[in-house]
Amino acid sequence: MAKITALKVQQKNRERASVYLDGRFAFGLPAIVAARLAVGQTLTEAEIEALQDEGGIETAYSRTLDYLGYRPRSRAEVVAYLKKRGMDEDEIEIIVERLERAGLLDDATFAEYWVENRERFKPRGARALRYELRRKGLADADIERALESLDASDSAYRSASRKAEQLRHLDQQTFSRKLVDFLVRRGFDYEVAQETAQRYWAELAEGD
Repeated sequence: MAKITALKVQQKNRERASVYLDGRFAFGLPAIVAARLAVGQTLTEAEIEALQDEGGIETAYSRTLDYLGYRPRSRAEVVAYLKKRGMDEDEIEIIVERLERAGLLDDATFAEYWVENRERFKPRGARALRYELRRKGLADADIERALESLDASDSAYRSASRKAEQLRHLDQQTFSRKLVDFLVRRGFDYEVAQETAQRYWAELAEGD
């Protein structure tokens, strides 16, 4: 048994508290965990170990919130992030479930975000998007649901806008080949790429 003789908010990190047992510094805890403790309270070895485990999980949870603050993440990304920080599987599951209950982690929502973000800033074909999302650890069902609203022709047209302008000085055959290759590399079907090249050539020719 050990008695808590002091609880002090840490000067360098106001969100953490130092726990003193029997007159000596013992360990630090997130303030939200330390708030349940009181000076004079006695702790068993098992209780001390449980507090430290809880403190580690709480700290990891807080850091994961920061990680999610940069952009939404998939479940697999969060699991990999926590593994790199030395969390074991049980601790990871606790944190992931807590994030899911809070609505901060949802693969279906992440898939929609990823596709919408690509559509807005860097259109890609469905093939490329499937590859990207599978690499993020998403299930096929979530991926296909997010791709349902895609208009391949519109996406390809927007994706090729700058490239078509760069190629406009070329003859039709070279223009079409290069633009089709460009779009196929970005995950669009060959037929869609061909249609887009023909559309741009016609528009550029009309403009001239």
